[in-house]
Amino acid sequence: MVRRRFSFILVLPLLAAACASDGDQRVGSDAGDSPAAPTVTVDQIAATPEEDTISALVNRFHAEHPDPLIDPGALVSGGPPPDGIPPIDEPRFLQTDEVDFLEDTEPVLAITVGDESRAYPVQVLIWHEIVNDTIGGIPVTVSYCPLCNSAIAYDRRLGDRVLDFGTSGLLYNSALVMYDRQTETLWSHFTGEAAIGHLAGEVLDVLPVSTVSWADWREANPDGLVLSRDTGHDRSYGTNPYPGYDDVTSSPFLFDGEVDGRLAAKERILGIERHGEAAAIRLEALQEDGVEHLDLGPDALVAWVVDGTVSALDAGTVSGGRDVGATGVFSRVVDGEELRFEADGDGFVDDRTGSTWNVLGEATAGPLAGTRLDAVPHVDTFWFAWAAFRPDTVVVR
Repeated sequence: MVRRRFSFILVLPLLAAACASDGDQRVGSDAGDSPAAPTVTVDQIAATPEEDTISALVNRFHAEHPDPLIDPGALVSGGPPPDGIPPIDEPRFLQTDEVDFLEDTEPVLAITVGDESRAYPVQVLIWHEIVNDTIGGIPVTVSYCPLCNSAIAYDRRLGDRVLDFGTSGLLYNSALVMYDRQTETLWSHFTGEAAIGHLAGEVLDVLPVSTVSWADWREANPDGLVLSRDTGHDRSYGTNPYPGYDDVTSSPFLFDGEVDGRLAAKERILGIERHGEAAAIRLEALQEDGVEHLDLGPDALVAWVVDGTVSALDAGTVSGGRDVGATGVFSRVVDGEELRFEADGDGFVDDRTGSTWNVLGEATAGPLAGTRLDAVPHVDTFWFAWAAFRPDTVVVR
């Protein structure tokens, strides 16, 4: 067995030097929450012990690894060493009404497991990329890759194992490559597949996560928990170390694949994969009507978008970006009946009952008030990344 341990040194995210203009690149000392804000800890399901395996983190080319899913030579260093962008392993939270550091239009990652809802501010995740947490009794990893503008959550259980994840410092198709601390296998953030190492070929179950505005999440979850900036690390939370990165005319960082020419590399799309079928909905086109009805395999789905959520990757601050909206994807079947929806103000109305629904798929008024649509995993991302991982995708609109 080969193991290594890393000291957590202060490393700016890898694009800070490549993409920063004249903006502030400091790592601030005033990044924590107000001392008056009481943080909450959540009981965490313990990860299983480290195993006696050959580490793909140390040597992804080792001859005794199982057959890899991808060419180990296709992985490139993003700059920082393993865990140089440190994941959050001991998350601390604030009650919704205790949060005073988020602007209404600022993006947060929203996830609900069972009856528990959490919000993970992008202004925190942009500096850490991974949170190992437990929600509703399920161990989860919430991951965010700024280079692909992708937020994806996974169930950390794999058979009898409970994994926890770190950042490898490597990129594949410009996307975050994670590693598990139990076997030091390398995993794709984008697909949840173990790509190289002891667990190659295994796949994590994906959990639905949406990027929505703080105001929308706060209104829907007055009793929820929000990841605090009390992370144990000193970062300039609220600043964006990748200003201008989502410029549609710019090129992806360290992406050497051929861009699918159907769309511009950095065009924002909403990606859905179900039953081996993949679809990409152009965000700009979706915003024209607000709603798209589609079928993937046997699933009747609805995708929608509302205004009021800014891009984290646009301006020098996370809250200062342009409005790109927030999306959701859901099954449109309720009590055995297929519904159809149309945009109505800041929400949506169904054709069967006239009930009003919010961006998180909850009926807030009308005969179905209190009903929640079944969320479907989707990814708000750049076209180049989705097309690289899902080359057979259909482009909607």
